[in-house]
Amino acid sequence: MSEDNHLDFSPGSSESLPVTDSAVGDETATVAPAGRFRIYLGSAAGVGKTCAMLDEGYRRHRRGTDVVIGIVDTHGRDYTATQIRDLEVVPCKVVEYRGSRFEEMDLDAVLERAPEVALVDELAHTNVPGSGKNRKRWQDVTELLDAGISVVTTVNIQHIESLADAVERMTQTKVRERVPDWVVRKADQVELIDSSPEQLRRRMLHGNVYPKEKVSVALNNFFKRENLIALRELALRFMADETEEEMMEFLRRHGAADLWETTERILLGVTGAEGTDLMLHRAARIAARSKADLHVVHISAADAVAPEKSPSVAKIRALAIDLGASWHEIDSSDPAGALVQFAVDHQITQIVLGSSRRSRIEELLKGSVVNKIMRAAASRGVDVHVIARRDHATT
Repeated sequence: MSEDNHLDFSPGSSESLPVTDSAVGDETATVAPAGRFRIYLGSAAGVGKTCAMLDEGYRRHRRGTDVVIGIVDTHGRDYTATQIRDLEVVPCKVVEYRGSRFEEMDLDAVLERAPEVALVDELAHTNVPGSGKNRKRWQDVTELLDAGISVVTTVNIQHIESLADAVERMTQTKVRERVPDWVVRKADQVELIDSSPEQLRRRMLHGNVYPKEKVSVALNNFFKRENLIALRELALRFMADETEEEMMEFLRRHGAADLWETTERILLGVTGAEGTDLMLHRAARIAARSKADLHVVHISAADAVAPEKSPSVAKIRALAIDLGASWHEIDSSDPAGALVQFAVDHQITQIVLGSSRRSRIEELLKGSVVNKIMRAAASRGVDVHVIARRDHATT
């Protein structure tokens, strides 16, 4: 295995080549192109994002695509500099600021050059005042995209807005540069450039990430092993969430009827009956043991429990959210059908129900909702767990 592992969780590929009949049995099938906006995501500096971006740019250049480098920061790394090869570089804008000289991407020059693809390093970068109209580089990138120029860029996981605060708490390091989540999610493809903490720390020691005089401080602060493990976990989870959303969207779009058991997803059907909160705690424990998402569904029209005999649905909803579950309210006179249809639509693998409180005569006259759900779920390949209802102890 190479030093960097490229994990591409996106639906397309950087190539656009025919797929052979022997591979998929469809002569007309093609691999989707990379899209107009591609991001190389890393857990920390030094994993190889910039090299991956330059390598992709060079591959496209060799295939005849008009590729230019808008900005790339080698950080003094000789190997990174060699990866520029013969790619065209749009000259940077030199800016004087507080007695120092800085180089920033010349957005106007790139727009005027109008290439097919621009390579733009460090999406989270803050532009030096006076270098252009935009304060952040991600704003420059959106302008390039709006102008019809495809962009390949890089970003580290700590710079994603929704994760930055968590990274600050874990690493005790301020994250000053942030990219809005919507910018990252706008990408056609996000590829994770993965490197184990041990590999990255070895690179640090060899002087392949920072100058040798900075290595000791870095290894004992931000680049501590436990920090790198946590950052890598954040990156993998972010990519897993992206993949989950793409898969669910694909299944909804194509109306897939089969259950794809890529991960456990648990559904709890609730009413306003006494003991629902205890059921919710039980379902949350099942979900935690399975490392599964928990969806809690309340069928409002079918909940015939008198309000004065039931806990507040609002309290049940609040408890569900506190336990990390997602809450769903469905108005239906057919609770069994609505619950199973929700399970099918959301690729639920397990349904959790409380045992019926109806008497045997009531079930004979009105039918058992639990039995209806079990029969319908079985036909769709969804497991059903019926757990005992427990009322709170009385004194």
